[in-house]
Amino acid sequence: MDGAPAGPERGAAGTPRGGDFEIRIRGRIGEAFRSAFAELTVVLHPTETVLIGAGLDQAALYGILDRIQGLGLELLEVRRLPGPSGAAGGEGGRNPW
Repeated sequence: MDGAPAGPERGAAGTPRGGDFEIRIRGRIGEAFRSAFAELTVVLHPTETVLIGAGLDQAALYGILDRIQGLGLELLEVRRLPGPSGAAGGEGGRNPW
């Protein structure tokens, strides 16, 4: 152990690395709202919309969450997706937070 506090995975310089995230919001968002999330993959389901972001750092994730709130959308879930080799940790490759 190097004495570093537990937390997000760190890159070579000790800065947090980006991760892949799945963000679920209630309802199906229309084209106008989809354009507000152009950097994300938008998947429409019958009762919810899933936004998938690749390589997002913490600042980018908080910016997206702020946009969701600002647009009056209801956030259902934010989940970090496991890395290519299950590097996200936690039970079954899921981050426990």
